[in-house]
Amino acid sequence: MERENGNKALRVLSMYQKLMNNQIVNKAEEAAAYGVNSRTIQRNIDDIRGFLETTDSAGISKQIVYDQKERGYRLEEVYDENLTAGEALDVCKILIDSRAFPKDKMKKLIYQIVGSSVPEPEQKHIYELVNNELFHYIEPRHKTDCSEMLWQIGEAVHTNHYIEIEYQRTKDKSIVTRRLRPAAIMFSEYYFYIVSAEVFGKGIDMWLKSQGDRVEII
Repeated sequence: MERENGNKALRVLSMYQKLMNNQIVNKAEEAAAYGVNSRTIQRNIDDIRGFLETTDSAGISKQIVYDQKERGYRLEEVYDENLTAGEALDVCKILIDSRAFPKDKMKKLIYQIVGSSVPEPEQKHIYELVNNELFHYIEPRHKTDCSEMLWQIGEAVHTNHYIEIEYQRTKDKSIVTRRLRPAAIMFSEYYFYIVSAEVFGKGIDMWLKSQGDRVEII
């Protein structure tokens, strides 16, 4: 019995190590290697599965799944899609303090985040904590919902396309059109910026995106 228990421990630890190293565990191969039948290996895998269910870490759990293509078991990380009440409150506070969006847009985002990711019994408490801040929320001066424009620019960054931007200059109110290739989108002190590595052929340009009236991918 002692030897059998020792062999079991060796099998389980060996298979656990393989799974943690992103290797495939094949029941037939393991059974042949240790001189046991496939039902024994299945019980060992179930033991590992049960252990992993108790080791959830920071919202990430590990599950053993069967891979039809590889004909064996592998480890898969599963992320908890829900936020805790504390995490949701953190996100709401950061969003409100960013002052990145008009008031109506900010309120919509807050309610969408809380409503879709926090268990219903805790939602009311979070709303009570943030509603006063939303009531006194100070909008950015441009008062522009730039979500759709940001998405277009993000698509241009992803596909390495040029964009054409049309905006009104502050000093003389004239309409300016510029062609550039965006490399990234930044956010700093209430405003979004485009970082472009090519403006008129050279240089690094940071354009205040919130001033833009039209963005077109070309």
